[in-house]
Amino acid sequence: MHVIAVNVSQGGVPKLPVDRAWVRPSGLEGDGHTDVTSHGGPYRAVCLYGMEAIERLRAEGHPVDAGSLGENLTTSGVEWSEQPAGTLVHVGEHLVLEVTTSTTPCSTQTHNFVDGRIGRISILTHPSDSRMYARVVREGEVRPGDAIELAAAPVGSMGPRYLLLDRLDGCAAEASLRLWQAAAAAGIDVNIIDDGELAIAASTVSPGPAFNSCHGLRKLPHLLPMALDHFRAAAVIGWLPMETAPWPGAVADFELTMMSRPTAGVPDDRAGTDTASEVSIRRLERDEWRTWADLMLADAGPDDAQVASLVRAAAQLMAARGVHVLVAEEAGVAVGAGTLHVHRRVGLLRAGMVVPAARGRGIQRALIAARCRLARESGCDIVASQAISESPSERNILRLGFERLATGRVYRFDGTGAPSEVPAA
Repeated sequence: MHVIAVNVSQGGVPKLPVDRAWVRPSGLEGDGHTDVTSHGGPYRAVCLYGMEAIERLRAEGHPVDAGSLGENLTTSGVEWSEQPAGTLVHVGEHLVLEVTTSTTPCSTQTHNFVDGRIGRISILTHPSDSRMYARVVREGEVRPGDAIELAAAPVGSMGPRYLLLDRLDGCAAEASLRLWQAAAAAGIDVNIIDDGELAIAASTVSPGPAFNSCHGLRKLPHLLPMALDHFRAAAVIGWLPMETAPWPGAVADFELTMMSRPTAGVPDDRAGTDTASEVSIRRLERDEWRTWADLMLADAGPDDAQVASLVRAAAQLMAARGVHVLVAEEAGVAVGAGTLHVHRRVGLLRAGMVVPAARGRGIQRALIAARCRLARESGCDIVASQAISESPSERNILRLGFERLATGRVYRFDGTGAPSEVPAA
């Protein structure tokens, strides 16, 4: 196993061969991306592809060669899409990479295929012929001819969870976009950026993280200035979920735990529920949005502008595809609710609540279990949730068989000016 070609470009394809390149956590020196919100970042620092896959494409008549498809390292002897996430890749004397996720083909690849079908190198349709991304574990130089050695992910590595986290991140971003777009449709002033894998919202009339936050910085931390510029322009306080501190000395406002479980085998959990109260759970129809809105108001203070915006957007959000609201009723009176967002076979639990008078009887756990079952019925294989770490919500979710996947810190940016270490985009 060895490197055949080292390829770079300032953006777009093809990437052209060079004699050598130094590889940093941000990628190969001299390499760049035209679409920075869909490519690049520490988890997609290096793109790998094998000559074996290229030759299969050539046999079908596609005019491709080393670098044509945008890979940084063209190799021999490795079927990259068969390597599980977390696989360590030793290249040459010093460079060490770690396989992270597959590469999604984009329209710049159209000319590489005689029929224009870029899906030919998608892992979803041709699992053996996808390019793969890698992050840099140890910097080093790479040259054509360098030997490659593979090693399994070490015990405790996050590597095997990258693909799952990508799916869950995508569903969480989509759920927030649905909320922001519903709010905008309801006439609420919310400024939205939806660009590749980066999604940002800012609202002067709805202070709080629900309408002033960013998705995508876990994989794209180098695009932090883009989020800060958006918050600055709106003059709002913004929240930044990130794996690492956004600037020296930054202190997290709170921590979020991402949890998931397979949809198979979800129990009908009524443990601890006061069954004498005859609590029932059902899915609300779209025209019943006022029931959900009234519950949100009952669970919030009279001056909570964030909840007021959620209430205004309730009808539009419930009409969005993939959004389901379940309600718990006691003697015909609504006492709790929870939402389920479905996106690409992932079900995400959001906005669970029980009115104060009905708490402590297991109703929230019953709502969680009911949404898990609905996710399975909707074709999801995974159900996920985010909760503030060490909160009652986290404990309730874990009791339903969820597993902690990752804990991320959420940082608060006050919008009055960027720290000197974070330049404007």
